[in-house]
Amino acid sequence: MARNVEGWLDQRGKGAWIAAMVLGFIFFWPLGLATLFYMIWSKRMFGRSCRNHDQSHRFGRSFGGGNGAFRSSGNSAFDAYREETIRRLMDEQEAFESFLQRLREAKDKTEFDAFMDDRAKTARPAAAPEAPAS
Repeated sequence: MARNVEGWLDQRGKGAWIAAMVLGFIFFWPLGLATLFYMIWSKRMFGRSCRNHDQSHRFGRSFGGGNGAFRSSGNSAFDAYREETIRRLMDEQEAFESFLQRLREAKDKTEFDAFMDDRAKTARPAAAPEAPAS
């Protein structure tokens, strides 16, 4: 029965595991604590979602070494197409990340310039000498 529940939760992803943990804490706190410990021990809490983990193995993705390499499908034309698509998507991701970095830098510069302008405006009246009272 426990394997059935585990499989059912895995099919629904990390959100289902978190909901089960919260409900466990609400109805019987040791059950919620046990679910939390199991999620941490089985790496469901901090790893990729359970559903993605199962699908990645089903479709042949190798996570060993962190290189994201794929096994050969046996069809060289498909493998070449897949590698080209992955390379193109990685290039697009790098270009997008570069764009976001430039956007952040421009925003930071704008905010810094506004700060310096405000600082200069508040410093001018204090620096101006007051006329002597007669």
